[in-house]
Amino acid sequence: MAGRISPELKEQILARTDILEIVGARVPLRLAGQLYKACCPFHQEKTPSFIVTPARQTYHCFGCGVHGDAIGFLMEYDRLSFPEAIKELATRAGIVLPDTGAVGDSQAPELDISPLYQVLEEAADLYRHQLRDDARAVAYLKGRGLTGEVAAEFGLGFAPAGWDFLLSRLGTDASREQALIDAGLVIEREKDSKTRRYDRFRNRIMFPIRDHRGRIIAFGGRVLDQSEPKYLNSPETPVFHKGRGLYGLFEARQRQRQLRRVLIVEGYMDVIALTQFGLPYAVATLGTATTPEQLQRLKRQSEELVFCFDGDKAGRAAAGKALRVSLPYAAERLTVRFLLLPAGHDPDSLLRAEGLAAFERRLERARLLSDFLFDELRERFDLRSAEGLAQCDAQARELIGLAPEGTYRQLLLRQLGELIGVQQPEILSEPARAPASWQAQPLSTGPMAAGSRNGPFQIPYAGQPRARAPYRVPMRTRLTAGRLATALLLQQPRLALAARAIADHWTELAEEDTSLLGELLAHADADPDISPEMLRDYVSSSPHAPVVAELADPSLTQHIPDEGIEPEFVGALTALCRQAEREQRYRLLSSGELAPLAVEGRNLLAAKPGAEIGEVSKQGS
Repeated sequence: MAGRISPELKEQILARTDILEIVGARVPLRLAGQLYKACCPFHQEKTPSFIVTPARQTYHCFGCGVHGDAIGFLMEYDRLSFPEAIKELATRAGIVLPDTGAVGDSQAPELDISPLYQVLEEAADLYRHQLRDDARAVAYLKGRGLTGEVAAEFGLGFAPAGWDFLLSRLGTDASREQALIDAGLVIEREKDSKTRRYDRFRNRIMFPIRDHRGRIIAFGGRVLDQSEPKYLNSPETPVFHKGRGLYGLFEARQRQRQLRRVLIVEGYMDVIALTQFGLPYAVATLGTATTPEQLQRLKRQSEELVFCFDGDKAGRAAAGKALRVSLPYAAERLTVRFLLLPAGHDPDSLLRAEGLAAFERRLERARLLSDFLFDELRERFDLRSAEGLAQCDAQARELIGLAPEGTYRQLLLRQLGELIGVQQPEILSEPARAPASWQAQPLSTGPMAAGSRNGPFQIPYAGQPRARAPYRVPMRTRLTAGRLATALLLQQPRLALAARAIADHWTELAEEDTSLLGELLAHADADPDISPEMLRDYVSSSPHAPVVAELADPSLTQHIPDEGIEPEFVGALTALCRQAEREQRYRLLSSGELAPLAVEGRNLLAAKPGAEIGEVSKQGS
């Protein structure tokens, strides 16, 4: 199979495939109106937010954002390549693929990059064999306390000091030499009108870097002597992007498909040593600061991330960068912690010095993101002066503004108020209030009309600086929260992007309004370019059609100014979340589930929205 699959053949395969059969064979689904729901198989969650839509033959998760069709699901869940997924579905559907035309993809053409994967695998084999024959390299690894078993698990190897070790063995013709260059294994230089080619990695311990399917996509190399740079990574190539890859993640998932915790460290050797000594859930970034793309990947794998850095100035700076990139993902489903190591220690040396149990206790006690944030603010600013307090407030609000809308951001703002001794309602109130159309309150009196223009608690939208007169809501348009959100979404499907940052508790509400809203959001979020007409067409034949026709009337929302539409939508979803939380608390309080709890625990749960059962149990024990 060598070419590209035609769009027509791809559509034919999908037309003969029922996504319910594909997903249902791997994930337990339950019917919820016109949709099927389950806990997402790609990240840990307690409340089902993974939805399969039979009418559209798609899947979507409101929690981690993953979505696609049957082909994409097989690629993600079964770790198949695009050609492998196509072949499996074609076989199930009884479709014979052309002998000469395999399968590629316009976004990731397998034909163009397969030679790169081949030379990378062959290079790894050569490096592994070379390691066994080089006494210095073996002595170095033994000196670091690594066993042969863990070295084999991670595929460690050795690149000798020669300039053409790989080139002379793998560059057997022009196309192979070009593949070595494209894969980042060989460097090509122009000098004195002559082209010179030589191995990139020389005299280095080699660490293969794998993608989520286990394919080698790059290498990291560490010198045996005092040469610089001490660590050298492959350059960016068609198969390797430093900002997306994570060293050790594939190996960790081989041991545990779903990771309870992921420890993010700075070096390859740390990952390997931690694995050997009983912590098989460490990963390392690839010579760069942690990126949003890497956080997105890790969020799907675990509910808890622990950043582990040296306690020196460089380590604290790295922790600060990690704090900033983590804030947009720090919500109910992801716990982020920070562990700064004692002076003179890296994770490997500290684990050896203290032992596994003591090191794991450090991880359990690692500072939560919120604690780390405010500890750093206390150290950085003089909180005894008005100037220091003002500077602290400005810096903190910039950072807190990166957190998603909702309860978490408000708790951070409240904690900031306690730190600086200021409890201003316009600063600390909920940034996304219940919408004016059913709260009987004009938008301009809410928190988004107050505070500085650069305040992070403002929802950014065009025209924000210009003050507007309060608008009154006609009685007939005072919709329920679910209907208001649906009406706005039908007018502007792009609002689905704003829903990603909001908890999805509202999907548990057993109401027609929320069932329709969930179905529309799944369609709109999966297709950012969808038009209002296309969105309505998706449900035109469903039982919701009459309600859609009613809510699609623009006059229902014409009283809302353009710059108020997104805040109204966000506020409606936030109110639905609160309603769902209240109903859950009432169910728990009226059921026998709380019988074993102490009286003060029951009172806490009744008074504290969003309190977890485990939290109450601890206080009641």
